[in-house]
Amino acid sequence: MNVGVIGSGSMGSGIAQIAASKGHAVKLYDENKSSIENAINKINKILDRLIEKGKISKSDKNDTLNNIKIVSSINDFTDVDIVIEAIIEDLEVKKSVFKKLDNICKADCVLASNTSSFSLSSIASSCVNSNRVIGIHFFNPAPIMPLVEIIPALQTSNYVIDSSRELIDSWGKVTVVAKDTPGFIVNRIARPFYGEALRIYEEGIANFSTIDWVMTEKGGFRMGPFTLMDFIGNDINYAVTESVFNAFYCDSRYKPSFTQKRYSDAGWLGRKTGKGYFDYSNEAIEEDIDKDERKSDQIFRRILLMLINEAADALFLNIASRDDIDLAMTKGVNYPKGLLKWADEIGIDSCVAGMDQLYEEYKEDRYRCSPILRRMAKSNNKFY
Repeated sequence: MNVGVIGSGSMGSGIAQIAASKGHAVKLYDENKSSIENAINKINKILDRLIEKGKISKSDKNDTLNNIKIVSSINDFTDVDIVIEAIIEDLEVKKSVFKKLDNICKADCVLASNTSSFSLSSIASSCVNSNRVIGIHFFNPAPIMPLVEIIPALQTSNYVIDSSRELIDSWGKVTVVAKDTPGFIVNRIARPFYGEALRIYEEGIANFSTIDWVMTEKGGFRMGPFTLMDFIGNDINYAVTESVFNAFYCDSRYKPSFTQKRYSDAGWLGRKTGKGYFDYSNEAIEEDIDKDERKSDQIFRRILLMLINEAADALFLNIASRDDIDLAMTKGVNYPKGLLKWADEIGIDSCVAGMDQLYEEYKEDRYRCSPILRRMAKSNNKFY
C-alpha cells in the first residue's frame, strides 16, 4: 500500500516514519521546503537513537529512510492508496486541501485527517466523493504513543472505517472508534484534568506544585496537570480548550481559564519557552508543597470526580463504547486506570454524592452529574 502524508511537522513526520518502518512506500509533502528538511533530519536522529538502544538495525533504518520519498507537489499523490493530512489546525485550510485531494487522488484512495478538534463531517463536505473521508488521530509523539482515534464522518462508508482501522492496527497501534463530536474521546474527557486543576488554583486552595504532587503521588498519574500543560504548551492546550468550549456552544463544563489565557498571552508557554507554570531555568526556586492529608484528598477527589463524570457522559451520549473510553484514556494519555473502572472501585453512589456536593456548593452547571451515573446509582449497577 502506498501512503501519502501532507505536513512534515512533528505529527506528519512521525506518521511518515511509522508507515515507512512498516514497509509502505511513503510520499511526504509540505509546501515549506525547510520544514521537510528538518523532518528528514529529525527522523534520521530518531532512528539512530533506536539503533543505539538496540531496537532496530542499521538495515532497518536504511529501509525506513528509503521508503520515504519527498514530493514537490500535491499532484504527486495520484497513485497513493491513503493520504493522511497533518497540517495546521485551520478548518478552511484543511477543507481546501481535501477538495484538491478529491480531484487528484484515485477514486478508491482514503482521505484521512489527523485533526484533533475539527468536525470530520465538515471536512468531508468539501469532497464530492465524501464517503472516503475519515479522521485518523494520532497522539504526539506518533511513533511512541500507542493510541489512535478513528473518527468516521457522517458520510464515511463502513468499508473505509474497517479498512482504515485494519491498516492502523497493522502498524502496531491501539485503535478506538469515536463519534464525530468536539474533542472526540481523549481531548474531551481530559478537559477537567486541566480545567479543574486551574479552578482549584484560582480559588486559592493550593499552588501548582501541590496540585501536581497530589495527582502524581495520590492519583498515580505520570504527570501533574501543570507539568503536563507546560509539556504540551500553554498556547496549544488553551487553543484546544477554547475550541472545545466553542464547539459545545459554550457549555460551562469546558470553560477556559483566565489563568491559562494570561500565561499564554505572556508567552509563558512551558518547557519550549523555559517558563510556564514552572520555571525551567537552572536557578529556579521550587514552590512549597502542602502535604496536608485532608486538603490533598479533597483536591484529588474533586479532579477525579470531574474526570469520571466526563467519561460517564461520553458513554451516555454514545461518543464511544465503554471499553474504548477506558482504553483511550489509559493508552492515549497514560491514565493509571480506566475512568469507568475507577468509578466502579470508588462506588457509583459515591461519585453521584460527590458531584451533587460540588453542585450544591457552587450552583454551577459545570458540576452537573451525568444522568447515567444517577441512573446507575439508583439501580445499584456498575460499568463492569
